[in-house]
Amino acid sequence: MRGSTHCHGGRRGVRAGRGGAWMGCRQGWSHTRPREGDMGTIKQAPTRRRFLGHCLGVSGLLMGGGWVSASQAGRTALLRRVRTYQKDGHVRVVLDLDVPTSHTLFALHDPERVVVDLKNTRAAERLTTAGLTGGMLRRLRWARKADGTLRVVFDLSERVRSKSFPLAADAKHGPRVVVDLERHTQPAAQPVKQVTPRRGRDVIIAIDAGHGGKDPGAVGPRGTREKDVVLAIARRLEALVRKTPGMRPVMIRRGDQYVPLRERINRARRHKADLFISIHADAARDRKARGSSVYVLSQRGATSEHARWLARRENDADLIGGLSLGDVDPTVAPVLLDLSLTAKIEESFELGEAVLDRLKRTGRVHSRRVEQAGFVVLKAPDIPAILVETAFISNPQEEHRLRTRAFQHKVAEAILGGVKAYLKSNPPQGTLMMAAGSGEHVIRRGETLTQIANRYGTDVRTLRELNALEGDVIRPGQVLRVPRGS
Repeated sequence: MRGSTHCHGGRRGVRAGRGGAWMGCRQGWSHTRPREGDMGTIKQAPTRRRFLGHCLGVSGLLMGGGWVSASQAGRTALLRRVRTYQKDGHVRVVLDLDVPTSHTLFALHDPERVVVDLKNTRAAERLTTAGLTGGMLRRLRWARKADGTLRVVFDLSERVRSKSFPLAADAKHGPRVVVDLERHTQPAAQPVKQVTPRRGRDVIIAIDAGHGGKDPGAVGPRGTREKDVVLAIARRLEALVRKTPGMRPVMIRRGDQYVPLRERINRARRHKADLFISIHADAARDRKARGSSVYVLSQRGATSEHARWLARRENDADLIGGLSLGDVDPTVAPVLLDLSLTAKIEESFELGEAVLDRLKRTGRVHSRRVEQAGFVVLKAPDIPAILVETAFISNPQEEHRLRTRAFQHKVAEAILGGVKAYLKSNPPQGTLMMAAGSGEHVIRRGETLTQIANRYGTDVRTLRELNALEGDVIRPGQVLRVPRGS
C-alpha cells in the first residue's frame, strides 16, 4: 500500500530549491551550492552488471531541486558510474548520470542502510561496486523497480547521518547526485555496550498453528479438524527448535484458542521474531488432491487458482472474530508497509524454497515451486514469513497421515531443516549464527557469481580463487565459500 512519507516529531525536514537542497534532523544538516570537490579526490571504479536488491522502510525524504530532470523531460537517465571517497568517519558517494533526474533519500535501520531512489533511471550494463566499499560502507547494490525508479542501497556497518544533493554538469563532469554519510555520534553509554558477551542472541522463530478455538479450519472426511493436527505439528516443531543451539521458539497459540489473524502478526513482532512460520493443512474440492505446499505473500494476486481460493478460505477466519479484512495496522505507515513487504517477500521466497526443498525429500509435494497468495497472516512488514500446507486433510489417506505422530514429526523435521539451510546463508544481525560467520553461501536458482560477489561486498575473482572455479558456471544448491566477515 503506497502513500506519502511521514516525518515524526519535527525531527526531519525537506526543502529543495535553486542550486541545492537541504535535509536534516535537529543536528542541523545544511549546504549552500555544494561542490563535489568539497570532499577531495573521489575514488573511481570500473563498471559491471547490476545487482538486484530491496529495502524496508522510510525514515526521511529528499527531492533533488534546481534541475530539468529526466523524469520531467520524459527521458530515461543512465547511471554511468559510482565513485566513493572515505575520510575520518565520512563517506561521500557520487552517482554520475548522463542527464539530470530527481531523487529521494531515506534511511533504514536494523540492519543499517541508506537508500537513494533515482526516478526514471537505469543502470549501465557494466556498472560494478569493485573497489568502492570498505569501512562503514559494507556493500553497494541496486535494482530497477517496475515504475522505472532505480533504487541504490548502501549497506552500512553502523548508523549514520545522511544527506544528498544534486550537482549540475560542469566542464569536467556530467550531472551528479552526491550522497554524504557521516558516522552517527554514539551516546556516552555506547562503550559499555561494546563489552557485551560475544555469544550473540538466539534466532527467534515464531511458530503459528493455524486456526484454533471457534475456528476449526478445514475438516477431513473422518472429522479430523485442521486446528488440532496443525497444533500437534507446531508443538513438535517447537520442541525441535528448542533443542537447536542458537534458536528459540515462540508459539503464537499454545492451546485451542482463537487468535485473530492480525494479532498473530502482532504477537510475532512483540517477541521480535526473526522468522514467522504458519502451519496449516490444505483442503480442496477434489479429494484426490495431495501433497505439501509452501506459500509466501503476494501483493499482486495469487499465482494459481487454487492459491487464490485457499487464501480466501484462510482469510475468512478473521470474519469469525468480527474483524474487517480491510483493517490496516495503525502503527505502520502506508509507505513503510509497502516497501517493507516488498523486501520481505524476497527473503520469504528464499526461506520458502529451503523449506520446500526439505519437504520434497520427505514426501510428495502438491506444487514444486513456492506459491504466492494474499494471506493476511503473512503480512508482517518486517519478518520473513511462510505458510506451510502440510498435507490435504480433504484427502482420506492424507487425513490419516496427519493424525499420526510419525508424519507430524517428519513434517516438523523438514520445516526445521529448511529453516537451518536458510539461516546458514541469511543469519539475522546480532545473532549467534551471524557471530559464528559460516563463511558459506548456498546458491539459489538464477543467481550469478556477480550477484553473489555484490551481496558479500567482494569480487568475482576472489570467489573463483576461494572456490577453485575455472569459470562462471555454478549450479543451484552448490555451496560457495565467501570471504570471512562478509
